[in-house]
Amino acid sequence: MGIIGTIFIGFLAGLVARFLKPGDDSMGWIMTILLGIAGSLAATYGGQALGLYQAGEGAGFVGAVVGAIVLLVIYGLIKKK
Repeated sequence: MGIIGTIFIGFLAGLVARFLKPGDDSMGWIMTILLGIAGSLAATYGGQALGLYQAGEGAGFVGAVVGAIVLLVIYGLIKKK
């Protein structure tokens, strides 16, 4: 999958992560999408580098959503301080 495909998956993962993560986030949709893309890139390429899954597998999307949720949680903790 190319970088454009990964960014698109990150967009979708950011939206899914926004709905799955509990709590009230004061950040806008743009920031959520950007964090989703960053989480997707990190989880996609990190998971492939570790050999957890190959490009194009469904586990890559799950990893992208988990990566996006992790970044949303970290961002929320940092912003509270």
